[in-house]
Amino acid sequence: MSGSLGRRLNLLGGVELHLKYTVRNFASTIRKQQNLPNSVAKETQDVNSMDQLLTAVRMKADPAYNTVLPLRVPELWAESILHDSHKAPSTRAVEEAEAQHTNDPLTPRNMHDSYCEVVLPFSSSPRLLEKYTNVRGGIRTGKLMEHLDSLAGSISYKHMLGPRVDSLGKIEGRGFYIVTASVDRLDVLSPLDPSCDLRLSGQVIYTGSSSMEVAVKMETIGSGGDDEAVMLGRFSMVCRDAVTHRARNVHPLIMSTPEEQALHTMGEDMKKRRQSQALRSLSRVPPSSTEAEFLHSFFLKHGENNRSDQRVWMGDTKVEKTMLMFPQERNIHQKIFGGYLMRLAYELGFSNASLFMRGGHVRFLSLDGIAFAQPVPIGSILRLTSHVLHSTSSEEFPLIVHVGVTANVVDVQTGNEITTNEFRFTWCRDDPVSAVPQRKIVPRTYKEAMLWLEGKRALERGDEIRGLRTKHTVAELP
Repeated sequence: MSGSLGRRLNLLGGVELHLKYTVRNFASTIRKQQNLPNSVAKETQDVNSMDQLLTAVRMKADPAYNTVLPLRVPELWAESILHDSHKAPSTRAVEEAEAQHTNDPLTPRNMHDSYCEVVLPFSSSPRLLEKYTNVRGGIRTGKLMEHLDSLAGSISYKHMLGPRVDSLGKIEGRGFYIVTASVDRLDVLSPLDPSCDLRLSGQVIYTGSSSMEVAVKMETIGSGGDDEAVMLGRFSMVCRDAVTHRARNVHPLIMSTPEEQALHTMGEDMKKRRQSQALRSLSRVPPSSTEAEFLHSFFLKHGENNRSDQRVWMGDTKVEKTMLMFPQERNIHQKIFGGYLMRLAYELGFSNASLFMRGGHVRFLSLDGIAFAQPVPIGSILRLTSHVLHSTSSEEFPLIVHVGVTANVVDVQTGNEITTNEFRFTWCRDDPVSAVPQRKIVPRTYKEAMLWLEGKRALERGDEIRGLRTKHTVAELP
C-alpha cells in the first residue's frame, strides 16, 4: 500500500470515528444551549462540526477530479469586444431556450462530485509567499477571499457539469451561468501560519430549485500530516439561463452517508436563517422596543450633550475610494470578478477600522455577510464607501468594530449611483486595555441609527458564536 493511500485510509478511519459522535450529537447539542437564541446556537454548532464533516466528504472525492476550473475569460479583451454580447435575444431564441431548459435532464449528483481544492505551497515557494505577505509577515486575507469566491464558483459549475469537466468553454454553449448571490459568513477559526502550505477546498452541500449552498474551507497542511482548519465560509450561488437570464434549475443532490445528510441539513438551515434575517432587517421592519430604548439611552449618554474626545459621529468615519473597472479583472460573464470586489472592500474596511482604532495590533474576526445585488460592468466607475457602523468591547477584546462597505456604480452623465454590493466585516484591537482608545460610534440620523443597530446585532451574534468556540489568536492585515 502506498504511503499516500495509507495516510488517506488512516485519516478516513479516524474521521469516521469522530463523526459518529458529531452527527449523533448534532441536534442534542443545540437543544442543550437553551440560554441562547436557537439560530445562534444552531449556527455555532454548524461552525464547530462542519470542519469534520467536510473532511469526511473530501475523502470520498476522486483526487483526479479535484482541480479548480478557471473562471477567468481565456480570450483576449480585444477579441471579445468585436462581437456585441449585449444584444437582446430574439423572442424565438427565448422560446427555444425555455423549451430546452424544460426538457433538460437533471441528473442527481453526489455531494463529493463537486469537490474542488487548490493548494498554495507557501512552505516551498518563497516567491509565491511574497505575493501574499502583509506588512507584519502574515498572509493578506483579502487575497485569500478573492480565491474563495473563485473556488465557490468553480464548485458550482462542477456540480452542474459533472466532476470530469476540465473547462467551462463559452457560456453561450453551456446555456447557463452561475453568480454569487451572497456570502453568509466567513469565520476565523485559528491562526494562518505563513510557514505552512494552505489548502482551499469545498463542495455544494445543499441545492434548491435554482440555488446552491457552497461550503468552503481553508486549512493549513502540517508537515506531519496534521491539517488544521483556519477559516470556514458559506456562499449562496444562483444559476441563470444564458439567454433569458431567468432562474435555471440545478441538479439535485444525493445524500449517501450520515455525514452528507448532516451537511445537507446545515445548508438548508443556512438558507432558512438567511431568509429569516432578511425579514427582520431594519430596512423592512422597525427596531424592537428593547433596541429602541437602548438606542435612546445610548444617544442621551453619548450624543449631542457629550463633549468627550472618545465620541465619534458615524458620518465622520467615512472613507471612500473611486476606481475605473478595467477588463483585466473580468470573469467569464464579462463582468467584474466578484472576488476582486471582495478584496477591494476588505482592504478599504481594514483601513477604516485601523484609522478608527488608532492602529495597533488589528485582528480580523469575521466576514459577517455580503450581498451581491447587481453585477459591476467593465468600464464602469465604482465608488466604494466605508463607515464604522458600531463599536463595543468585550472581556477578550478591548475594542471591536463592525464596518460596512457599500459598492456603487456611478453614472458619469447624471451622477446617479446604483448599489451593487454590500459588505460587512468585524475587526478588533488585540492589545492591552491601557493601550486601546475607548472610542464610541454615535449615529446622528435615523438612517445611521438603523445601521448602528444592525451593526450591534452583528457584533452580538459574532460574539456569541466566538464565545462558544475555543478561543484562538490570529493577527491579520490586508
